[in-house]
Amino acid sequence: MSIVVPIDRMSILVTVLFSVFVFKERLSAKAWTGLALLTAGSVGMAFLG
Repeated sequence: MSIVVPIDRMSILVTVLFSVFVFKERLSAKAWTGLALLTAGSVGMAFLG
């Protein structure tokens, strides 16, 4: 598998964190959990995939 796919998925993480810190968006626990799962999956794909 290409390394590009996990890196592309990390753009979602960057976008969400940008909105939290710059625009002071508030995320629910459900959204934080989803973000953590997305990050874990992307990292797993990058290193194990």
